[in-house]
Amino acid sequence: MYKGGLNYTQNSTNFIRYAGLLAPIILIGYGFFATFNNIPVLHIVNPLGLIILSIFWIGLAFLQFFIHSKSRLDSLLRIFAYHLLSGSYLIFVVGVSSPFTAFWILLTIASYVYFSKIGLQLNILFFIIITAIDIILQQGGNQNNTVYDLIALITILITSVIILGIFQSQEIAKKELDESRAAESLQRDRVITIVNNLADAVLSTDIEGFIRVYNAASLNLLDTNISLNGSHIDEILPLINMQGEPISLFKEIKKAKTVIKRDDLKYIFSDGEEMRLEVTFSPIRSSFSRSKKAETHDGYIIIIRDVTKAKSLEEERDEFISVVSHELRTPITVAEGSLSNLGVMLNHPNITPKMLKDGVEMAHEQVMFLANMVNDLSALSRAERGVGNDSEIINVADLAKQMLEKYSDEAKAKNLHLDLDLSPKIGKINASRLYIEELLQNLITNAIKYTKKGSVKMIFENKNGIINFSIKDSGIGISKTDQDKIFDKFYRSEDYRTRETGGTGLGLYVASKLAHKLCTKIQLTSRLNIGSTFNFSLPEYKKSE
Repeated sequence: MYKGGLNYTQNSTNFIRYAGLLAPIILIGYGFFATFNNIPVLHIVNPLGLIILSIFWIGLAFLQFFIHSKSRLDSLLRIFAYHLLSGSYLIFVVGVSSPFTAFWILLTIASYVYFSKIGLQLNILFFIIITAIDIILQQGGNQNNTVYDLIALITILITSVIILGIFQSQEIAKKELDESRAAESLQRDRVITIVNNLADAVLSTDIEGFIRVYNAASLNLLDTNISLNGSHIDEILPLINMQGEPISLFKEIKKAKTVIKRDDLKYIFSDGEEMRLEVTFSPIRSSFSRSKKAETHDGYIIIIRDVTKAKSLEEERDEFISVVSHELRTPITVAEGSLSNLGVMLNHPNITPKMLKDGVEMAHEQVMFLANMVNDLSALSRAERGVGNDSEIINVADLAKQMLEKYSDEAKAKNLHLDLDLSPKIGKINASRLYIEELLQNLITNAIKYTKKGSVKMIFENKNGIINFSIKDSGIGISKTDQDKIFDKFYRSEDYRTRETGGTGLGLYVASKLAHKLCTKIQLTSRLNIGSTFNFSLPEYKKSE
């Protein structure tokens, strides 16, 4: 369907359709009324001519009203037909100087709406031709009619200029409006794109708290795919504080005068899982609302972030620092006291070498405790930061022999047997050498430390492509109560036999972290006074992979 020129709108085309139907009916009605009632007109045609003119004009009017033009050519032919029929009516029925010439303005408007300036120019040219024909036909008649025709022509010309000015100003305003809308649409699209690509949930509500805009992250945060549009913020996001008391987010944001941030709120999922949230909210103030009272605004913007892990890590870090500080205080105090006593004893005439030796050994023991803790913390730090995370192909048989050779002397020093049970063709693994060596080191040294007599056995076996690493000892064993806590940081059993052996309480915690980095888990089997077995598994490396 042909849409017309720059000034074409649905309202303008409806106006033209109705005018194109009603105007011919009015003018033809007047023509028949004048013909059959002997009303004097300038150029009345015979009734047959008027009937033929009326049939064509009424047919064109109904065609224009009920059937839309399909193309530019179709519209051009219709406009031309209207001009031709209207011109014939003015020339042969009422004359150009008739008041009914004012209806020509409708044709002027239609021409400009459909064909812009070229349509208006042709419309004026056509009227000039009609006026010239009317003047020629009146030669020898009343000269005043010629003057009236010229006045009508000037009137139509002036009206056309006014129409042109009005439409051009509308075109400018429309162009500016379209540019403004395009700029606004572009800005909106940019903002929506940015908001939808934010990792944080962003919601915008109206002044009553009903959600109007939200991004994809909001659905991910709430674990839903249901549309949030039109829902109230308190229904979508029921919150509680740290004391478990219900909090109305809408009431909180209504109080906000500026940007407010809260990180003490929780959201509970239907399965009971809690999520700690950081909620930032603020009233939205447009440029228009700034000119009004300060209390008015256009709604609220809410930014929500899941800080469950961050807060957990923060609390864990604070706890870790507190515990480390506590654990370090005792050995540092003992070592400092021992060294201070040594300084005093060196100047005392009755001090024996044995007393000095005992003081040195005590200080040395505490320094070694600190050194072991530093080593454990260093290993934990490397694991957390991913240092040495690069994998390599490791021959398990060579690794086993390396561990046996490295810790045999330590076992002999305690009169223990360090044995190796290695399956033939054990195979290879693809893992971090640093992590696997430190994991085995922690388990082997831990087994030697808590075994007073008997043996420690390293068992490496391949079962259907899964290589099992087991460290088995005949030591003091671990109670069932302690087995649930043995991998917690700084945990040490209350068993007096454990307390007899110095330890930081970090070894097995570090081992569990290393196992996690290797994508495995340490399994524990233990009985008091019988011994313990620590086991973990890794897949065998195959070249086809």
